[in-house]
Amino acid sequence: MDIHRIGKTPLAVTRIGFGGAAIGGLYRECTHEAAAETLQTAWDAGLRYFDTAPFYGFGLSERRTGDFLRSKPRETYVLSTKVGRLLRPVPEDQVPDYSYVNPLPFTVDYDYSYDGIMRSFEFSHARLGLNRIDILYVHDIGAYTHGAEKNAVHLAQLLDSGMRALEELKSSGAISAYGLGVNEVEVCLDVIARCPIDCILLAGRYSLLDRSAERGLLDVCRKQQISLVIGGVFNSGILATGPVAGANFDYGPASEDVLARVRAMQQVAEANDVPLAAAAMQFPMREAVVANVLIGTAKPSSLTRNMELLNVKVPDAVYAAVEPFTIQ
Repeated sequence: MDIHRIGKTPLAVTRIGFGGAAIGGLYRECTHEAAAETLQTAWDAGLRYFDTAPFYGFGLSERRTGDFLRSKPRETYVLSTKVGRLLRPVPEDQVPDYSYVNPLPFTVDYDYSYDGIMRSFEFSHARLGLNRIDILYVHDIGAYTHGAEKNAVHLAQLLDSGMRALEELKSSGAISAYGLGVNEVEVCLDVIARCPIDCILLAGRYSLLDRSAERGLLDVCRKQQISLVIGGVFNSGILATGPVAGANFDYGPASEDVLARVRAMQQVAEANDVPLAAAAMQFPMREAVVANVLIGTAKPSSLTRNMELLNVKVPDAVYAAVEPFTIQ
């Protein structure tokens, strides 16, 4: 599989990566056996970039990712995880509901400070059972997650001391790259204006349907050589399922407006004998600053099906024809 460099660093990742939220039980239970089988399917398909986070199943995804990768030669893969949340043990009846099914018995506390990031980094090593993490992303900073008022406090904490922790870790060689792992464009522009970063894991904002990243972020990334890792290429599912009843967009039920947009896109795709999901999967790869696209699943069959979408020839005319229906 092709590899692409992360920012100005010597680190390179495979074009497709594995996103670890689903093996942490996002929306539906994932057994240890299913997680291991899915990870092995990803490995067999040539994926050598694996992304996880403390938040995914409250440590469950990190544990499963580490269990799988521990037997692999360390120089053969790239691993990323995230900082910004610390896990704290609680009784089972106090485990919060963040849509993870049967997570580990923890709650999460936001902490974007120097000490919080250093502690998170250390704890992630322990959960992974690995002595090397390649990329750290600051997870879910931004008004999308926190609201404007609370985010002002968190962002100040990150800029005042948290970014110093990341720079120290990179300068010491403990990590090779750092950036943001977010669902919004605005906070990316805010941070880039004040701090150098290597990469952004951007979920759902540079897709066939949602082109929010085109509002300035792509240009900035090109100029500053900041790589994008794209998650959420199906926008929570609707670009894979199509505009069916119960289709999800942006972590919730799709609105009538979104359903209408996707319906129009699907008609274009069908007229060109192309699965809409194939156009969605391949769309971000047309942009040079996109180093990687993540596949997030807990089913080997889903991963295999998504990989097969890469073999579909999508005419340029399809992308031009669906553009009027996109969210800008």
